[in-house]
Amino acid sequence: MCGVAGVLAGPRAEPAGLDELKRMIAMIGHRGPDGYGFYRDGRIGLAHARLSIVGLAGGFQPIHNEERTLWITFNGEIFNHVELRRDLEARGHRFYTRTDTEVVVHAFEEYGPAAWAKLNGQFAIGLWDAAKRELWLVRDRLGILPLFYARSGDHLAFASEAKALFGGGRIEPRFDAARLAQVFTHWSVAPQGSVFAGVQSVPPATAIRIDADLRLHEARYWEPDMAGDPALSRLTLDEAADRLEEKLLDAIRLRLRADVPVGVYISGGLDSSVIAALARKLDTTQMHSFGVRFADTAFDETPQQRLVANHVGTEHHDILCGAEDIQAALPDVIWHGESPLVRTAPAPLFLLSRLVRDSGIRVVLSGEGADEWLAGYDIFKEDKVRRFWARQPHSTARPKLLSRIHPYAAANGQKDSPLWQAFWKRGMAETDDPFYAHRIRWQNTAWTQRLLAADVRSAANAQAFDQAVAAHLPAGWSRWSPLARTQWTEIAAFMSPYLLTSQGDRVAMAHSIEVRYPFLDPEVDDLCAALPDRVKMLGLRDKLALRRVASRLLPAEIFHRPKRPYRAPMTTALFGAQAPAYVQDLLSEESLNRYGLVDAAGVAALAAKAHRQDGRMAGEREEMALVGVLTLQMLARNVLDELPGRASSLRARLDAAPIHILEEHLDSAAA
Repeated sequence: MCGVAGVLAGPRAEPAGLDELKRMIAMIGHRGPDGYGFYRDGRIGLAHARLSIVGLAGGFQPIHNEERTLWITFNGEIFNHVELRRDLEARGHRFYTRTDTEVVVHAFEEYGPAAWAKLNGQFAIGLWDAAKRELWLVRDRLGILPLFYARSGDHLAFASEAKALFGGGRIEPRFDAARLAQVFTHWSVAPQGSVFAGVQSVPPATAIRIDADLRLHEARYWEPDMAGDPALSRLTLDEAADRLEEKLLDAIRLRLRADVPVGVYISGGLDSSVIAALARKLDTTQMHSFGVRFADTAFDETPQQRLVANHVGTEHHDILCGAEDIQAALPDVIWHGESPLVRTAPAPLFLLSRLVRDSGIRVVLSGEGADEWLAGYDIFKEDKVRRFWARQPHSTARPKLLSRIHPYAAANGQKDSPLWQAFWKRGMAETDDPFYAHRIRWQNTAWTQRLLAADVRSAANAQAFDQAVAAHLPAGWSRWSPLARTQWTEIAAFMSPYLLTSQGDRVAMAHSIEVRYPFLDPEVDDLCAALPDRVKMLGLRDKLALRRVASRLLPAEIFHRPKRPYRAPMTTALFGAQAPAYVQDLLSEESLNRYGLVDAAGVAALAAKAHRQDGRMAGEREEMALVGVLTLQMLARNVLDELPGRASSLRARLDAAPIHILEEHLDSAAA
């Protein structure tokens, strides 16, 4: 994948200078270390940082059509580019590269905006139509890759990461208090935004057309239909597994297309193990796999990872992640992620992507998406139990079903605790709430907002996130089953804005690693959406169709294994006797008051408690609150204090790198 940036000038404004474009793209050079390209005319400036995956010899961007009226800066991969190219050539299009990027240009030339729905891939597109003086900003169906934009007077700037907008000098880095509060409730901002004032995100499955007068026209080009296909309603479990395996094989086959080696992530869980096993069916040459081990055995899955690697026959590489590794990685994770975190989970994945790079691999397959599309998370079971309980709210037997989801509750007697049952009973009768399953979790996480400064808390708008997600609910959503509605909320409100960002693109591209997701292939997702609920979850048994596929490929220990959420040590890694020096620095009274984003007294009290207890906190909410505050302070220092110095250093690095394309047509698109 790559890094993209650009500036569109209004009809009476000066176009962006080359130096500004260089400053922007230098900030995201980690996304594309293989060279830089630029295009300028009287209205647009485009910049690109290239990571070579397909078409190694001639794929430097921006890329154009035959008449040089369309110019593109593109981040991502189009996995069906071979098939699209064949069709376009049959229609008379002539190509000058072997890249998937040029396929996008000709597809738009042939089909116009209908082209976006034809792309099977993960992408962020900036496409300039010089004839119409229109800029298109387009993002893939599920928001795998990022794309931000911001207005500044008579200019609109866009980039893969917000830091590129700031590096150009037009956009000032300022925090949006209301969106910061969203992170401390939902783990991320709503899909249309960022934590920075005025910096917007192109939503998933959306194309924004910016016309000659800088007016924005936004349209979704895809939405799911999870009502279920009547033609599939009678499928047996084996038949559903057959169809799922067939679609996954096709998705993996497409994602093995590359001019560089492709590896696989193996976590030890069901999803990545299935991907690894199917990939080996298609590719019998040497394949490398990668996993994270934890020094803390409470988080470690080493035996399962090695069992899978040995079973499918990969050359396995792993890292052992301890407290000191999380401490060392976290500042870089925040710089690349551009958001506070209420979890440390991205840090080990940052280290894992570095291992991939150091092993000489640029592309890896991941199992992300299976839990969302095939109902693997506990939240789907919680929803089912609470709806069942809501029919007889005074039942004492029905709430005990939750102990089958959370066995720790049965082990220590919590399931009979009035406090524990009261937690799950909150809002239980409000089954018409569009976010019924998620509301209880969001309310629980919102406790962390008490460590934010009073003016940040006062800016919090509990309805804003709901409204932003609801605005993009698909047609017919209200007629879906409760399971399907909860699945889509998990995809739209959590997977896209958090998992694919903080634990996906940002930590991987920090080391120029491209992660590909077979479970997020359009054909796989459309099948999963159409399958009946009973082959996803029956009673409280999850991912039935996928487990049946796994039973054909993997040891019983893996395909029978219950879902184990990926987690990493939090306050035990950052507080107490082993705390790194930056914790005391960032949480000092001086630093807390400098940025004014948190309640200094509340933070000091909770941090002191964490230090006294070597980071062992009474509850997860306290851990999340402290991690959130610490990483918010890191981010504030990054963008408010350190940005100019970093920008200067990165620009110097760009000046020493090759620039492969520099096209300037300063009169061709003047107003």
